[in-house]
Amino acid sequence: MNILDEIRNSKKNSKQLLFEISEAIRKDKKLLFQIKEALKAGSKVEKGVLMESLEYISKDDPGIAEDMIDTVIEFLDYQDSPRVRWEAARVIANVSQRYPERAAKAVDKLMLNTKDKGTVVRWSAALALGEIAKYNLNIRASLILKIGVILKREKNNGVKNVYLKALKAINKQCLV
Repeated sequence: MNILDEIRNSKKNSKQLLFEISEAIRKDKKLLFQIKEALKAGSKVEKGVLMESLEYISKDDPGIAEDMIDTVIEFLDYQDSPRVRWEAARVIANVSQRYPERAAKAVDKLMLNTKDKGTVVRWSAALALGEIAKYNLNIRASLILKIGVILKREKNNGVKNVYLKALKAINKQCLV
C-alpha cells in the first residue's frame, strides 16, 4: 500500500479513508515511514489526512507514534493548514503520558498555537499543554504559570475549560 497514492486516488469519503489508512498502519507499522515521507511531499489536504490518521491511531496506542514525535512537532507550526496544526497537537497530547520528555519539546510551538486565530488550533494546543503539564514533572511548575497567563487572555470558554480540566487533574494528582 502506498499511502499517498491511496489518498490521492481514493473515491471514499474522508472518514472511510481515515479508518482504512489507520487500520493499515496498525497492521503494518512499516507504513509509518511512508507517513513521514508523505508529510513532506503531500498537499496540505493530504497532510491533514495523514496527521489525522496519526492522531486516530495514537489515541488508542501512543507507542505507535513514538518514532513520529519529532516529525509531528515539526508540523505544529505548519502555516498552510490549521487542520495539520490541530491534529499535530492532538498527537502530542496522545503521546504525552508515555513520552513526557519528548512531548515537552513541543511546548514552544504549542505556546505559539495558543495565540492562533482558530479556536480548534487553540483548543488542541490547550489539550496538549495540559497533558504535558500532567505528565512531565520537570516542567510542570513553569507550564502551570504559562497556562495561568493564557487563561487570562483566552476568550473562548471551551478552550479555557480544557486548561481548567488539566489543572484540576494536576491538583488531584498532587493531593493523592
